[in-house]
Amino acid sequence: MTDQTFHFTLGPVQGFVAQARRTRDFWAGSFLLSWLAGAAMQAVKQQGGEIDFPTPDDTYLDWLTGAKSGADGPRQGCIPNRFKAIKCRVPGNFKPERVEQSVRAAWAALAEAVWRGDLQPHHPNAETRTIWERQIKGFWEISWALGEDNSLLDRRKNWRSHLPPEEGGVKCSMMAGWQELSGAPHPGDERLTVFWKPIRQRFASDFDDDEKLCAIAFIKRRFVGAFAALSAPMPDRWTLHGWPLKGQMPSTLDLAAAHWVARLQGSESALEALRAATEALLGGSDRGLGLLRCVRETRSQALANLNSSALFPHVRENTKLCADRDRVKAVMQAIKAVGQDGDPSPFYAILLMDGDSLGKLLQNHDPETPRKVSDALNRFTKRVPDLVDQHNGCLIYAGGDDVLALLPLEDALGCAAAIRSAYLAAFQQAFGRDGCSTLSAAVTFAHVKIPLTRVLRDSHHLLDDVAKDTTGRDALAVRVLKPSGEALQWARPWECAISAEHPGQLEIERIAQDLAAQACGAGKTNERADFSGKFFYRIRERFAFINPPKDRRDVEPVFDQTQAVSLLAVDYLASGVTREHRLTMQDAEMLIRPLLEQCYPVRRYRKDDSTPRTGIVFTPARLPKETGEAEFYRQPRLEADGALLVRFLAQKGAETR
Repeated sequence: MTDQTFHFTLGPVQGFVAQARRTRDFWAGSFLLSWLAGAAMQAVKQQGGEIDFPTPDDTYLDWLTGAKSGADGPRQGCIPNRFKAIKCRVPGNFKPERVEQSVRAAWAALAEAVWRGDLQPHHPNAETRTIWERQIKGFWEISWALGEDNSLLDRRKNWRSHLPPEEGGVKCSMMAGWQELSGAPHPGDERLTVFWKPIRQRFASDFDDDEKLCAIAFIKRRFVGAFAALSAPMPDRWTLHGWPLKGQMPSTLDLAAAHWVARLQGSESALEALRAATEALLGGSDRGLGLLRCVRETRSQALANLNSSALFPHVRENTKLCADRDRVKAVMQAIKAVGQDGDPSPFYAILLMDGDSLGKLLQNHDPETPRKVSDALNRFTKRVPDLVDQHNGCLIYAGGDDVLALLPLEDALGCAAAIRSAYLAAFQQAFGRDGCSTLSAAVTFAHVKIPLTRVLRDSHHLLDDVAKDTTGRDALAVRVLKPSGEALQWARPWECAISAEHPGQLEIERIAQDLAAQACGAGKTNERADFSGKFFYRIRERFAFINPPKDRRDVEPVFDQTQAVSLLAVDYLASGVTREHRLTMQDAEMLIRPLLEQCYPVRRYRKDDSTPRTGIVFTPARLPKETGEAEFYRQPRLEADGALLVRFLAQKGAETR
């Protein structure tokens, strides 16, 4: 028999994961995609295929096949949706179509379990069943190829042979373009109410009042209830299993409020009074706050069960949600009773990370490379859950070189730096040298009012177009999104972002802490600093004065960097910071100099990159060692977004209110 390579991919990835109204939907999409990819891997193994890259997690596959059981099954997806099964024995005993059949059978079995448990008791009409079957059968696009050419799969996908079904009627609230399940022809049709009202009453915590879902979105929202009992026969004589899952996830409001809640003071009875007041106003919570480490470590059941939505002014001021104004007052009084005068920051963070040079690394001629890469990725993936938890976050997905996590504002940048260090260490251990593969990251600080789907879509653009393409890979890109639109964007190569004196911390975070400490005084760095608003609000104007003309690269700046530091230090002192702290000119320059350094855009160019260089050659203060593979160019124009990000971090988003 002849060994060949089997290529397989399952999609649409973004169309399934990123279309989400709740953090739970986001998690469900990632989990189910990984579970279906696991079914494909097991189908390959059943036919004698040997998967060398990426090496499957045998423990995960044991849960999938029923070899392991219990209440502690995997909760995060850990298998990439695209893989190559190397050393698959063909011909004769390997049938590629069996892999596709297994994935479709797994999806159909789960869908039928959800239908029987959630929809069949409501006696849906024949049209609902028709919509259900059409959408279940028509959603997934599966492509595979057999052969040694690594481009085969991409060429196969270019055939565009998958045609989604035509959808009419009222569209799904979560997944754009797909018809909701009642079959109503237009939004005012009474069938919407007749169909969805009893479902919302039965699953009150799972559906908002205005939600109408298609079959795919319904499964994402409700599959947890059917997953534990799932058992479905697959081609090639094996059985697919589910396992018990907990559907709780911290909401975006939980993430934004986490540190504020963890700092609440008072007796347990006072905290319980606050919990009761929030429940009386908005109903009980799903214990999402209790999943976050900083709240979990308070060991307070009252805080773990707190409905965080009631802590935010924009929610309490919504008379549609909070019609009883006496209950609103009770919440505000309970907040004061536990030692909080201010409000939680309305921002949380999405962290998205992706490896940079794996394709190039796998193309070398060393037959040991795929195994080494798989070892490195498995070692890295096992470390990510603990790192996210240590930074008070919630992991959505960690598989291969991809990471998705939700975090409080205060922890996102530190978590990104820690995960990058773990990635580099894993590859250094596997290959015995640095620089084998790098990791780019995107951190989006989003206001809780912004729809989650928009934030997820924006995060992918930030990673692919800004961190990787514009900044030259191995980079961090940060964006702040406010309800009014994009507020600021900042990006730098990691070597220019990590602090030279504090390798575990980003320089921009250190600067924000220093400026906050100056404003608040020693020992008060955990408070929001309303420092020098006048200075930061006028910084765009100041930079326009200092910068050379935007379209005249032949014109030198009027002021060099040293002069620019002195000018802005004077402006900083004039903004009023000396009234309490009596800063000297030297003190101000020490604060301003690193701030300005973060405002000069820097791009990495590979030595073999044909892109025209712009700017001035720049040597970062923190380069582990000179590899000769990259050059850094700094642009001569200051950009205000770096300074505005410093202010945002120091004030935890407070300037938006």
